[in-house]
Amino acid sequence: MTPPSQRVARLAFRDGVFSEGQRAIPEETAVALVYDGGTQAVMMATPADIEDFALGFSLTEGIIAALSDITDFEIVEQANGIEARMWLKPERSQALAARRRNLAGPTGCGLCGIDSLQEALRAPRPVMSDLTVTPAEIEAALASLAPAQALNRETRAVHAAGFWTKEQGLVALREDVGRHNALDKLAGTLAGIAGFSAQGIVVLTSRISVELIQKTAMIGAPIMVAVSAPTALALRLADQAGITLVGIARGDGFEVFTHPQRLVPEPLSHVA
Repeated sequence: MTPPSQRVARLAFRDGVFSEGQRAIPEETAVALVYDGGTQAVMMATPADIEDFALGFSLTEGIIAALSDITDFEIVEQANGIEARMWLKPERSQALAARRRNLAGPTGCGLCGIDSLQEALRAPRPVMSDLTVTPAEIEAALASLAPAQALNRETRAVHAAGFWTKEQGLVALREDVGRHNALDKLAGTLAGIAGFSAQGIVVLTSRISVELIQKTAMIGAPIMVAVSAPTALALRLADQAGITLVGIARGDGFEVFTHPQRLVPEPLSHVA
């Protein structure tokens, strides 16, 4: 498999001086998601955790309801990209044929090629949960990302999506050049964990757009935390889905946009 990063020569200019050297940059590869011999989507992605990506995309796009809906799986590296080939149970195959679309988009494009406004703005799955967290736990979830972002430490050019719980801390994290791809990879990883419970926090290193709300709702997580702000549409969908949306999450605090009842007041750990 193509490595997820490579080192390239570069000429740097800092402090008034040019210097030669190398920098690690992330790789980007076309990944075709193929079901029963037909290509459903082609996404530009980091060539790592491809199985997680394919399974997560299948789940968050509603192509399958459970991993058991896939009867066979194969990853095939071609000269110009990677094919993730999946074969579905008959009922899922028939349902997919009824909604088949082709989608070829740039890095992390989550809506390119959608064939109707209704599909693009599909109502998110309702999330029911009585989970509550403190500001200190939000802070801990956010702080858990950086130490686990190996590819970003190397390249400074990829997004991360993580899942954090009170009991386990950071359960899993996946990285990709596309923010939607990172979340799909995370969804695929979580789906493969025996006895997985979605009672935790999805943590993102990106802005919050509508597709990320829809995918988080499909995972079933009641709280999303991101370092940037949501779009207005993402906020409305998070409210509709019952997701507590936390944005602008940095070292000095955060902002809560929807369903604040899940936040239990408590000083942040670094505040006297």
